[in-house]
Amino acid sequence: MTKNNLLKNGIPISISLNPTLEAEDIRPRTSQNKNRLVTISALAIMIAVCISFIAKLLVYLINLVTNISFRGSFSVDYVSPADNHLGWVVIIVPALGGIVVGLMALYGSKGIRGHGIPEAMEQILTNQSKIKPTITYLKPISSAISIGTGGPFGAEGPIIATGGALGSTLGQLLKITHNERKILLAAGATAGMAAIFGSPIAAIFLAIELLLFEFSPRSIIPVAMACITGAAGHHFLFETGPVFRIDHVIEAPTNTALFAYSIMGIIVGLLSVGVTKIVYLIEDAFEKLPVHWMWWPAIGGLGVGIIGYFAPRTLGVGYNNITDVLSGSLPMQIVLSLCLLKFLSWAVALGSGTSGGTLAPLLTIGGATGALLGSAIMHLFPAAGVTLPLAALVGMSAMFAGASRALLTSIIFALETTLQSNALLPLLASCTASYFVSFFLMENTIMTEKIARRGVKTPDSYEPDILEKVTVEQVMEENGLVLSEDNKIEEVWDWMNNEPEYKSNYFIISNNEGAYKGILSSSSLFSKHHNPHTLIGTLVKRKNISVAIDNSLRTAVELMAKENIDVLPVVSKEDNNHIIGLVSYQNILSAYKQGIDEHEKKHPDISIKRRSLKVLLRGKEMLTSWKAKAS
Repeated sequence: MTKNNLLKNGIPISISLNPTLEAEDIRPRTSQNKNRLVTISALAIMIAVCISFIAKLLVYLINLVTNISFRGSFSVDYVSPADNHLGWVVIIVPALGGIVVGLMALYGSKGIRGHGIPEAMEQILTNQSKIKPTITYLKPISSAISIGTGGPFGAEGPIIATGGALGSTLGQLLKITHNERKILLAAGATAGMAAIFGSPIAAIFLAIELLLFEFSPRSIIPVAMACITGAAGHHFLFETGPVFRIDHVIEAPTNTALFAYSIMGIIVGLLSVGVTKIVYLIEDAFEKLPVHWMWWPAIGGLGVGIIGYFAPRTLGVGYNNITDVLSGSLPMQIVLSLCLLKFLSWAVALGSGTSGGTLAPLLTIGGATGALLGSAIMHLFPAAGVTLPLAALVGMSAMFAGASRALLTSIIFALETTLQSNALLPLLASCTASYFVSFFLMENTIMTEKIARRGVKTPDSYEPDILEKVTVEQVMEENGLVLSEDNKIEEVWDWMNNEPEYKSNYFIISNNEGAYKGILSSSSLFSKHHNPHTLIGTLVKRKNISVAIDNSLRTAVELMAKENIDVLPVVSKEDNNHIIGLVSYQNILSAYKQGIDEHEKKHPDISIKRRSLKVLLRGKEMLTSWKAKAS
């Protein structure tokens, strides 16, 4: 930039940025960032270790309540409530569990109601990731009572909520940032999922798609380490094999079969929209009941008990139902009852506001739906190459993808929990189809509808920060206003009156050689308390604040926000005291608008019409030339 000092009335006009940028004040240096990342990662691993043991304890507690409720025995061994011999008394058991859960919500914490993930999302988006510490123990206890007395939920929802509460509580005890607390919350939640299912990669994607709302090393590394630790806890405390074992290897599908699975994905996507809407219609119906909400779980439990009396397989966690459906050995009558009655039981229970999860029920309903559709295709089009196990697996994942719109989580989860790698293409096709249908037909998902009704908007895109991609050099002005420290106040006043276009809240001050001296506010410059003959250089009290030419606009914005100013000098990299330009909030807004325009403005870069015209004209020239030669 050429020096342009000492224009009117001896007032220099130039611009500058400071390469030193006071980076320590705005963002920690790289080494400090790395040290902080190590600290947060260590905390995430510690949380994951704790939540792994809590997951095992929760499973024991569910088994204990199940044995007491349906067998009358004091044992932590697994038993299925479907094998009970209580007769009509089974109708009362879930209702009694609902009463206990309602009392815990009333006198303990209302936060135990629901299935965990939406509540965690809401705290992340609205409450700086602060979850009440009481949720750490109230959620698993209430869920164990709800599921152990026949509630049609899985253990994953409660443990995700418990892990999130544990991470948030630790984050509230320590001196950390809000974003770091969010990372610990997500680490605890997804470590719980990995501990239950042994699916660390799916858990990482769950954090990205539903909890973190960002993709950066500072968040992914701690969450990944927590999920790996949770998976190790699963192998140590539960089992080493896949959770949903399929005895034979699924063969790679043909193109015809792949097409059939894609059509299944569309159908399941439509059903996932219906499932979500029905769940919230039932929840709305409970809202209209003329009784206190504490009694709703008991009423929902009564519905669960009635359905469980006629279809015992709908009671309890039902992970064995998923395995049986995937095996392809269940009679279609039982599969149909799981599809319809499990959904009805779960929708009534969840709508009542009791404590439980959504993942296992959605997997059961989707798997049963996939098995039914696969069976129909096999009978109508035997040459299509569709198999029942793969059809059930496709339906299972597509249902979760459509209801939650966690696309990548749905695909990876199915692969990790079955270890059937040949299912990748059918899963990708069906889950994408289901996601596509859900996106166009449903504004919110089963995870976000509840909080959307409270006015909380959930991010639906994860793009690089526009301001992070643009450097100061790309937007800075090389001819801006810089005042000389040797000017008197009255000289500046007179000059400003004659130059109305130079209106700013802050002014850059330099000496006559262009060396940066500081920033002066307009309120100080135009104060009537100063002697008009005072040199403006004596009024500068702010420390030197500047940015470097290669800094991002995000850095400039952070510095402006921290210092509460709307203009920054850009200084030379060779001489960090020499002003070479200026960046203001107008420049930043222009850059941001340009980034938005990249997504909104539509125009062709290659004009087909223009090119066709050129080709036509060229052809006409060649024809004329040929005719001339022929004649």
